Amino acid sequence: MSNIEKLLRYQQEDEKLIKIEQEAAASEERKNYVQSKNFMAKAPEKLDQLDARAAEAERTAARLSQKYDELAEALKDFDSLDEMVSNEGAEVSFYKKSALALQEKIKALKGEIASLNAAVKAVDEEYRSFKKKVISVQKQYKESHDVYVAYRDGKKKEMAVIEEELKKLAKDIPAELLAKYQTKRSERIFPIICNINGERCAKCGMELSLAGKEKLAREGVVECENCHRFLYKK
Repeated sequence: MSNIEKLLRYQQEDEKLIKIEQEAAASEERKNYVQSKNFMAKAPEKLDQLDARAAEAERTAARLSQKYDELAEALKDFDSLDEMVSNEGAEVSFYKKSALALQEKIKALKGEIASLNAAVKAVDEEYRSFKKKVISVQKQYKESHDVYVAYRDGKKKEMAVIEEELKKLAKDIPAELLAKYQTKRSERIFPIICNINGERCAKCGMELSLAGKEKLAREGVVECENCHRFLYKK
């Protein structure tokens, strides 16, 4: 049996392993586990962000409330407007404008405070809702983890049988050739060795260069200059 035939036999068995790996990676068991795991990993940061938003809104609301109280206190000075005008002889329009300006500021502050209080309430509700979701997903995470581990362990047993067979086949393949195969496999090139279709790579369709054709004729195998697979002629 030639080295090409040995490598093809190895690849045939290796393909079974790859299919199991792909099946496991795309399984619902893994998807559910990864999804809940990612959610739980990001949950503390999200809760901290909500806490920070609520705290900042509360601090701003407190500052505005203090400002509101100061303006309300200042507005009291205009309660005896008539007395001020008659005693001091000041223009009534000046005091009325000042009082109206204070009233407008107080009105604007009332609106800002109301908006901030609504924001604090909204963040608080979002926090409570998210906290409930965290508790729910925490339970799902535990369940999905157990399901996935059981599924993964089953797949590992299947893979172990194939890996054992690959070890046996590897003994008859030159170490240098097998190393090149494994390098290409790690680069997610598969199949790694395939036949020539006319004078073109059967996978990517690239035509062999003159040097490539000569090497194929001379050594029976050549590397595709485009997709880097091993090419051989049946």
